Amino acid sequence: MRITNNMLINNMLSNLNTNLTRMNLYQNQLATGKKISLPSDDPIVASRALKLRTDVAEIEQYKRNVNDATSWMEITETTLAQMGEVMKRVKELAVEGSNGTQTPEELDKINQEVKQLKTQMTHLANTTYSGRYIFSGYKTDKPLMDENGVFQIDIADNEQIHYEIGIGDDININVTGADLFNNGTDAAANDTSSLISTFDALISALDSGDNTAVGNMLTQIDAEYDNILRVRSGVGARMNRLELTSNRLDDDNINFTKLMSQNEDVDIAEAIMNLINEENVYRASLSAGAKVIQPSLIDFLR
Repeated sequence: MRITNNMLINNMLSNLNTNLTRMNLYQNQLATGKKISLPSDDPIVASRALKLRTDVAEIEQYKRNVNDATSWMEITETTLAQMGEVMKRVKELAVEGSNGTQTPEELDKINQEVKQLKTQMTHLANTTYSGRYIFSGYKTDKPLMDENGVFQIDIADNEQIHYEIGIGDDININVTGADLFNNGTDAAANDTSSLISTFDALISALDSGDNTAVGNMLTQIDAEYDNILRVRSGVGARMNRLELTSNRLDDDNINFTKLMSQNEDVDIAEAIMNLINEENVYRASLSAGAKVIQPSLIDFLR
């Protein structure tokens, strides 16, 4: 077969382009810091990268869920602590009011404070987090009760709001109005909370000046206070679980980010050496190509 100048030039250009492409690959790796720019560069690395990126994105979303859940439950725990303080003060007032030596004026002062504590308790019942009522179950856009302790919505003990904090792992973040304000019993709208009914009964006993009736309220006050402590204990246990989950997600994020870096990130030193090597090959091919091409008529006319 006759070798023509055109064939030599085409082969030389093809080889130069191949060498230039390899050199460009390492230049892109140094510029981007990544092993591949396109999936076709290395389908296995690309596939693994997509999986790891998905895992990291899921972990970050779970962390956001945990943070939101923690904030919600911190508001809940703070509110429950304030409710506990209210009930402690109510018990102190009930003990004072049960003393037969109290004058009508002193009983009236106690009664006025109990009424204010009742108002405070109804306000706590309508505590919000980011505009959502935390004790209203699924109906977070509606207040739980009015200032008289009358429920404004139908409450159910099973209206638990769940946050997903891991694959196949979720946690309920709310305390239902039925569990906290009605001793775990469902109630319809226009029903009065059993907790607020305790305040009403105490206020009625103080109004009548019946020290014995006031003293008899102590058992019910203790029962409501114990119920608040029980609910608060459950919230604390779930907050501890959220803290452990948050620590685990932080560890997972570090591990998966490390794996993603090992899979995608280029070894800079290796890439520089490969680039220098390909650059030398490219320069050598240019030099060899210049010698392979036969002299033209111009060269003979010099």
